[in-house]
Amino acid sequence: MSSLPYELLIGLRYTRAKKRGARRNRFVSFISAISMAGIALGVAALIVVLSVMNGFQKELRERILGVASHIQIEGMDGQLPDWPRVLEEARRHPDVKGAAPFVQAQSMLTFGDEVRGVVIRGVLPDMENQVADFGSHIKSGALADLKPGEFGIVLGSEVARALRVFVGDKVTVIAPQGSVTPAGVVPRLKTFKVVGIFEVGMFEYDSGLALINLQDAQTLYRLGDNVSGVRLKLDDLFQAPRVAREVARMIRADAYLTDWTRSHANFFRAVQIEKNMMFIILSLIVAVAAFNIVSTLVMAVTDKQADIAILRTLGASPRSIMAIFMVQGVLIGAVGLAIGVAGGVALALNIDVVVPFIERITGVQFLSREVYYISQLPSDLQWGDVITVTTVAFVLGIVATLYPSYRASRVNPAEALRYE
Repeated sequence: MSSLPYELLIGLRYTRAKKRGARRNRFVSFISAISMAGIALGVAALIVVLSVMNGFQKELRERILGVASHIQIEGMDGQLPDWPRVLEEARRHPDVKGAAPFVQAQSMLTFGDEVRGVVIRGVLPDMENQVADFGSHIKSGALADLKPGEFGIVLGSEVARALRVFVGDKVTVIAPQGSVTPAGVVPRLKTFKVVGIFEVGMFEYDSGLALINLQDAQTLYRLGDNVSGVRLKLDDLFQAPRVAREVARMIRADAYLTDWTRSHANFFRAVQIEKNMMFIILSLIVAVAAFNIVSTLVMAVTDKQADIAILRTLGASPRSIMAIFMVQGVLIGAVGLAIGVAGGVALALNIDVVVPFIERITGVQFLSREVYYISQLPSDLQWGDVITVTTVAFVLGIVATLYPSYRASRVNPAEALRYE
């Protein structure tokens, strides 16, 4: 004899479809299959969507923070004297991975009849690679071509497109600080040679940022040996607020520190809110599929009233009857959940293959390069999300079995057998 509890054995037997049964039994089995499929599709969709949202969040974070600094130390009056000492003091913090000085100011670029307002950032190419990832985003030329005294400039792709310039062309930089002459204040102009073009993939930087050598920027803006500030890169960008507070106590300078969570907090918060809303919306789909189990079990209870009555007369307790139908409902949910998790994980891990395949078959590009800077669906499967989805779906499946199972346990044997 089997050592398994009889409630489990009977529940498993009720779940299996009969080869030669009444039409009503086959219909109940069909509804069970639909419930399984609904849970599987809902769970798979939830896992894939959360993975894609994680991928978008990771991609945007890498693109934005690959150019922006994790922490920025700026002088109180826009100038930071004795910056080498400040840089070395900041580097002593164990979480600081890299540091580099910068000069930053608003300017105008002109080429022919075209005019464009940009942010000019003066950098040291060899040190800038420690805090930013411009090297991998250079489309033409090289960041190393920004040599002191040669007045070279690297433009964002949208700036270059707006000005209609290419590598080798010369643009005029108009500094906001004018020169006082007998004729009045005259804007200062300087010709720069385009030595490179970068494309980060973020419109904010591609359309409004230009890089020049730090020494050329100091000359252009008459800063002497001063800089605007120092940029820091951390091992863990999520520790930026804490590290900024600790670095502020380590440096000896009149400066204020900002981190990326202040300058881009709203953007990343919006992405996180969107992810949370997608989780709630798709969880409702899983809930609808899970509560299809209710209708399945209600029909099963109605169909099995005679069996319930016989079991009760043989000594089965209401709790045992309830357990029988809970086993049936939980098994339906568990099978659908297992299929959904397996399918969702497989699709999330291979979405870079599946989506291009669908695009080739349908001839439709989901993320057009002309519209979106991220032209491919990124996916970042996080097992924490999978565990959360699995837990939520399993709990919903259990909750869905409670009412029908309770109703089965309240069946009166005499009433159920009256017309048998």
